[in-house]
This record gives sequence, structure tokens and C-alpha cells, in this order.
Amino acid sequence: MAPKLTKAEKKVSYDKKMCRLIDEYAQILVVAADNVGSTQLQNIRKGLRGDSVVLMGKNTMMKRTVRIHSENTGNTAILNLVPLLVGNVGLIFTKGDLKEVSEEVGKYKVGAPARVGLVAPIDVVVPPGNTGLDPSQTSFFQVLNIPTKINKGTVEIITPVELIHKGDKVGSSEAALLAKLGIRPFSYGLVVLSVYDNGSVFSPEVLNLTEDDLTERFAQGVAMVTSLSLAIAYPTIAAAPHMFINAYKNALAIAVETEYSYPHADKVKEYLADPSKFAVAAAPAGAVVSGGAAPAAAAKEEAKKEEVDEESDDDFVCNLFD
Repeated sequence: MAPKLTKAEKKVSYDKKMCRLIDEYAQILVVAADNVGSTQLQNIRKGLRGDSVVLMGKNTMMKRTVRIHSENTGNTAILNLVPLLVGNVGLIFTKGDLKEVSEEVGKYKVGAPARVGLVAPIDVVVPPGNTGLDPSQTSFFQVLNIPTKINKGTVEIITPVELIHKGDKVGSSEAALLAKLGIRPFSYGLVVLSVYDNGSVFSPEVLNLTEDDLTERFAQGVAMVTSLSLAIAYPTIAAAPHMFINAYKNALAIAVETEYSYPHADKVKEYLADPSKFAVAAAPAGAVVSGGAAPAAAAKEEAKKEEVDEESDDDFVCNLFD
């Protein structure tokens, strides 16, 4: 039989194990372990076996080991783990996909009764229906103001009742009633609080982001960069197309207002000088143009369309970066 280790020897052994895991694994999930039993924890260890290791321990010991490892190896990034070691937490060292490991951890939740003094993690609602209890048990329901009736010699709850609100402490009457009804309203398991990945720390919600979410966020970032670049006249790749378009508009406006000209500006000047030419050219084949009213009306319509197109182009540029 192996000799029992002293407290000092246990600390040394724990330090060696945790330092080895920090060297071997670059990804760590910080998990809350409130109300998690030893049997449940053992099942979680079995479920994660292969590419993940669960390590529990006192926060002071874990913090001390992290600092010792940082001093011995010069790995200052691991110190980002220290502020996360608060409360009843454990560490899951993994080489697997963080999202898959997090989902696997979430599978090992077990139902638990509402014990007196526990803070309710969720709202507890007692459903209507026959409870199977005899009429002598009505005192429980009366204390909690639960409407009931006697049906075929048993107590029946008439309407759904919010027995416990999230964040409230479970009282003795609520706990006794739920126990009599056989309701286990709470479920407990390891809950991922934070994710450590190669020195970076982020919320577990990041693991649920899809490619569409990332694309949308990226597009929003590009739009903000472009808008800022245009506002301060600082050239960037994102803003370059809009800057070229705006510069061309300015050059065209100057050419129209002055004697300077170039091929594209000549066409615009020709249109402004006699819009009717373009209206006639744009008339559908076989259409009969009689008198001067039709060309004039077509010219006005074309001018109005051109004006709308210019406004739409400006609106597009503005809306893209609003």
C-alpha cells in the first residue's frame, strides 16, 4: 500500500501536474462547478477523455501554480488566467474544438431537487393537474396561495402557479411541496464561464458565432472604416472606390461649368444643350413621334430620370455608411 502523502507533498504533486498541463495544452475552459457531485464529475471526465483533461482544485493553489509556472518559463500570457479563478471553478484543458468540448460539457446536467436555502437559477412553475395527494395535504397549498380543488378524493391544482422566481431563495414550504409532487426543477452541471486560448481570454458566447455572424460583423467594420475615411479624407482600400466616384463627379461638374472638356464630359454637355436628341434616340422602335409635344415630354421624362439616378447614387453612398 502506497504511503499517504503529506500536505506539502500533495501541493508539490499538484503544481507539477498543473504545470505539465499548461505546457501541453494551449486551450483552457474555465467552468463553474456549483452543486456538481463527485459521480457527475466522474462521468464528465469519462465523456471528455481523449483530448481533454478536467482539473479541479482550490483557487489559491491554482493561482499560485500559474504564477510559479509564469516565473519559471517566462510565459506571461498564462497570467491572464489568474483573474478568472474566482468562486467554485475548475479547469478543462483541451486540444479539441472548443465549441464541441463546450457542448459536450453541457450534456452532463442532472436534475436536482429544490433544497431549502438554494438560490433558484430559473423560475419554477407548478403546472395544473391532479397531484395525487390526499385532501389532508391541502395545508401546503394554502400556505403558498395555490388554488386547488378536491377531485375524486385527491387534490387538483386549478391553474399554473409561479412558485419560485429566479434569484429567490427556496423556502421550506416550497421545497416540501415540490418534494411531495416529485418535481426536481433544477439541473446542475459544469458551466463554461470563460475561454482561454493561447493567451487570449474571451466569453463562451463567441463559440456560438456562425460564419454569417462573422461576415455581418466584418461588413459593419468595413462600413465604419469607409465612413471614417471619407469623413476625414484619408485614403483606405475600403474607401478608394467611393473616393474615385466622388472625384469623377467633381471633375465632371467642373467640366460642365467651364470650357474645359474631355470625351465623357462632351456627351454630358451635349445632353444638357439639347435633351430632345437623346429622347428621340431612346424612343422605342416603331413609335410614332408627332409634333413637338412628344419629344419635349420625352426630354422632360429623361431629364427627370437622370436627376433621380443621380440622387439614387448619392443615397447609395450615404446609406452604405449611415
